[in-house]
Amino acid sequence: MKNNKTFLLKIAAIIFSLGIFLNHTDPEEDLKNIINSYKKPLENWPSPFVDKGIPWQEFEPLEVDSLYYETQEKPEVILGKMLFFDPKLSSSNQISCSNCHDPELGWTDHRTVSIGHDHQQGKRNAPSLYNAAFRDKLFWDGRASSLEEQIAGPLEAHNEMNISKKEVVEKLSKINGYKKLFQDAYGSEKVTYDKIAKAIATFERTIKSQPSRFDKFLKGNYSSLTDKEIFGMHIYRTKARCMNCHYGKYLTDEKFHNIGLTYYKREYEDLGLYDTTKNPLDVGKFKTPSLRDLLLTRPWMHNGLMDDLTGIINIYNITLRINNPSKEQKLKDPLHPVVDTLIVPLSLKINEIDALKSFLEALSGSRYKMSRPDFPKN
Repeated sequence: MKNNKTFLLKIAAIIFSLGIFLNHTDPEEDLKNIINSYKKPLENWPSPFVDKGIPWQEFEPLEVDSLYYETQEKPEVILGKMLFFDPKLSSSNQISCSNCHDPELGWTDHRTVSIGHDHQQGKRNAPSLYNAAFRDKLFWDGRASSLEEQIAGPLEAHNEMNISKKEVVEKLSKINGYKKLFQDAYGSEKVTYDKIAKAIATFERTIKSQPSRFDKFLKGNYSSLTDKEIFGMHIYRTKARCMNCHYGKYLTDEKFHNIGLTYYKREYEDLGLYDTTKNPLDVGKFKTPSLRDLLLTRPWMHNGLMDDLTGIINIYNITLRINNPSKEQKLKDPLHPVVDTLIVPLSLKINEIDALKSFLEALSGSRYKMSRPDFPKN
């Protein structure tokens, strides 16, 4: 009996979502019904369109970090913040973590790709640090499993901060002002790389998205989103199929997908997750980014080549699966990328694209104005 009821509820949700009604065909009335179907608790919302086997999670609102200011006063966080902003953690004494992760730029740099040591360009777009504490894997290719592990990447990269772990320890050990900060944080003034990484990671874990109008809506303030934005959310959950990869509190599945932007054997070629795993099945896969604070983290995608939301929606709308290799091509070239089976034509109409864009714009709520600390000089 329970299975029959569940089946009937799903069929009803699909019929409702497609706007097929037995008693009328008034588009305005249909739209009104769709919008009203979301002005109620989450558990009573229409079911999303999700492919079989996807372990999706329902939306969950963010809460205000009521302990933020108290946390910022902890000795380990104070040290981590100092190290994060201090350009002395680079060989040139000119580049800090904040060069690529500026709090006033959504903890990114708003560049296509970042610029580091000797003005060298990086290969990928700098990911935002919003909610980094809740990521399973770091970097677009997932090569780090923790913030502590991730920190060594930009430090040692020749085109970023260009400094070894040993060198940064030796440099900071000569600065008396840092000895006190390490003493306060760890009970010993001795500077070690592990302490450096731990302090920076501890500071980065305090960087969290702040609630947006979307979160207010989820908590019952149904006037916080416009009708157009609510309709866009409906499209997001149904016809646009966004819930297959962008769900839960942070609007990401924490997985890796090939959406067709590998640029295989072309100028912008990037093999993605394959660089980490060396598994041919991972060619062209990149970490699913969170959609939280989307407007603050542009440009988007792993290569930073896109800064127009309508353009990105259209990429998904028409799909890039036409570039998939045949079986024969894959046998001859095992590294030829294969676009994820989740990427299918969407057939979104112009008004649906416009509404979806409006909803995505409503996901941004954070604003950071963080002063740079006065660095120890001797």
